[in-house]
Amino acid sequence: MSTIETVSGTAFVVAEYRAEENREHAPIYRDPVVGLFLSDASRQAAERISSRVPAVKDMVKTRTRYFDDMLDAQIAAGIGQVVILGAGLDTRAVRKTSASVRYFEIDDPATMALKRQCYADARIDAGVTLISGNYVADGLIDLLRLHGFKLAVPTYLIWEGNVMYMPLAADEDTMRQLKRHVTRFRLSFDYLSKSVIAKTTGHASLTTLVESFEAMHAPWVSGIDDIHGLAMELGLRVVENITTGELYRKYRGRTAASPIFEHYSICTLES
Repeated sequence: MSTIETVSGTAFVVAEYRAEENREHAPIYRDPVVGLFLSDASRQAAERISSRVPAVKDMVKTRTRYFDDMLDAQIAAGIGQVVILGAGLDTRAVRKTSASVRYFEIDDPATMALKRQCYADARIDAGVTLISGNYVADGLIDLLRLHGFKLAVPTYLIWEGNVMYMPLAADEDTMRQLKRHVTRFRLSFDYLSKSVIAKTTGHASLTTLVESFEAMHAPWVSGIDDIHGLAMELGLRVVENITTGELYRKYRGRTAASPIFEHYSICTLES
């Protein structure tokens, strides 16, 4: 991999930032698995991006801790299935394995093939169903059903680093499918404010951030300002909604330097 040019390509950059936290004196999470996917090329790509926009590293690390914590809580509460949409190089199926939980991941064929090969080379039996496909174009529910997903089993879905890359109508349709077909679920995802997408925050650094992703051919195209209104429209309930600024202060004990953290939130919805 010499360049990062697609949304899937950004998975390598995200994986580099996740791995970096392992080297902190007091890491906010540990991911001993993610190093399997990394290379000199991925390190160079990650360094190029963070040199222009340093906040990206902490955006990734903060959301990683949130999704880890929420997954732990859902497993403790007795869910039986975990679905990771647009999974990229997520390692939770290995790091958070549970005898009572079945994991499903969906992403493009190249990403899924890489994960299979890396796990096989490391002799890791991940116990995860890796589904090659596009959950928007191919139909989320159809993809899951074809691979043994049970609609009636309580499910937790992680939708990390996806929503902002798709039109809001596609995001809403994904949630409607879940509401229509899955009996009991919780869904966590991260999202940006509309002003970030429109480059109207008044912060030049945030405009640079948006343009950096555009330059990678992975533009952010949708934002959300009223998550409670959106959830109500879709027939869902907001369990939690919090800015990554609040999470950063909670995890690090200090305020994040970049204003992006007040425009970047994570929520958990339920049916």
